[in-house]
Amino acid sequence: MTIKIADAIKKINPNAQYTYQEEDIDSIKWLNGTTPISKEDIEAMIPTVEAEIEQEKQDAINKKASGKQKLKDLGLDDDEIQALIGV
Repeated sequence: MTIKIADAIKKINPNAQYTYQEEDIDSIKWLNGTTPISKEDIEAMIPTVEAEIEQEKQDAINKKASGKQKLKDLGLDDDEIQALIGV
């Protein structure tokens, strides 16, 4: 959850400055006058962050498949495509 906590905070306030210990959301210390974000708001943002991460993964898979199909449409076979992109 560490990355997700940081991502959730940055999604709520991109300029937030803070520190926290391991995966302990209760250990967040707000730095340099950053307005504190409630634990509830951070936890509520985590599903959005998780969904965005999953969407980014799916987008990469889709782009790869699209690129392979475009190469096939140009007449390359699977062996040629694999030689080019290692997939």
